[in-house]
Amino acid sequence: MKKFINALKAFAMIAALAVGTASCSDDDPSEDPDTDTLTEKETLMKAVTTQYVNNVIYPTYESLAAETETLYDQLNEVQAKFKADPTSVSQSEIDAICTTFINARSYWELSEAFLYGAATMFGIDPHIDTWPLDLDGLATELSNADKISKLEGEDGITYAGSKMGQELLGFHGIEFILFRDGANRTVESLRANETDEAFAGKSVTGVQELIYATAVAGDLRDRCYQLEVSWNEAAPAAHITRVVDECELPCTVEGNDYTYGKNMLEATNVGSTYATWRTVMSTILVAGCSNIANEVSATKMGTAYNGEDPNYIESPYSKRSFIDFEDNILSIENAVNGGVEGKRSSTNSIMGYLNTYNSSLATELKNAIDNSLSALDACKQSGVAFVDNPTATHVKTAMDAIAELDAVLNEAAEWIAKN
Repeated sequence: MKKFINALKAFAMIAALAVGTASCSDDDPSEDPDTDTLTEKETLMKAVTTQYVNNVIYPTYESLAAETETLYDQLNEVQAKFKADPTSVSQSEIDAICTTFINARSYWELSEAFLYGAATMFGIDPHIDTWPLDLDGLATELSNADKISKLEGEDGITYAGSKMGQELLGFHGIEFILFRDGANRTVESLRANETDEAFAGKSVTGVQELIYATAVAGDLRDRCYQLEVSWNEAAPAAHITRVVDECELPCTVEGNDYTYGKNMLEATNVGSTYATWRTVMSTILVAGCSNIANEVSATKMGTAYNGEDPNYIESPYSKRSFIDFEDNILSIENAVNGGVEGKRSSTNSIMGYLNTYNSSLATELKNAIDNSLSALDACKQSGVAFVDNPTATHVKTAMDAIAELDAVLNEAAEWIAKN
């Protein structure tokens, strides 16, 4: 819920910033959707948008969909083998699933600088990435034979997605099954009953845990397909069929039936919800980048650091919180540089735009990103996981650096809106 609220606040900020377009200088008049003539700045903004959609959003969601598909396939195969004969499953097979999970998790975190689209509008974000995991509820679910039977097979995916609460779904439910105390789960522990204290007095086997993880992974895959399909009309046909025909999930912008990618690329044209190119820039910087910078600093790190909720820890079982946060900042870096690594543009990007028209602000933004990544690297290099010491000095240093990045992102958005 908090992410949805943050996104709504970001949209309100964009509306306020959009007013600033009316004060543009005479030599760069306000954008007029009824004319085909673009100013120099508008032409560059359009190129920035095209680069961003095609080289940040599309490849990130494509990779996320592919990795979650693999995760489901691997879990489905292993749980079937394990159910038939637990001794037939090797540690290397469990390790391979853990690696795929880490890859999928990374692509999700790398997408959080553009949660303003389908991820928020269709509730996908809280559906697949709510924490803390409700361990007591999970213990109750997994000790219920009737519930386990409903989670088996293809129908189990639908049951999980529609009947289980978001505190039991998504990445963190699967993470609990696959990781413990920062390490890959051992196949030996899966061959025994669950020993977590939340399961005391309940008899839950590794078979039951893997059936659950498989169903949740199938639902996770479908929702990541939904993200890909909702943005990219050129998504694989099989993914479109799964989302639209089989799952019957929404995947277009309300009011125009565009994909979210087309809606942004068609800015200023009749049908698009984006009236100006400056509104697009504000969306990227405020609803996207600033939203996740603020969340990492104030919520993901700040909630536990400030003592508001010491248990509010993202990725506690794999102990990869700092890596999650780093990927979030990298998602901002990708967004402002117009591409994932290897696809960036020094000209057709927000950073390129700022370098052309306000080089000092461009330098300030680059430094703020670098400082945030450096501070998070120091957190990782400490050797102490966030879950083990959320009030460490290096945590506060990283929070402050990311808060400064948030401020610079908003400064850049305001400058572009008014100039």
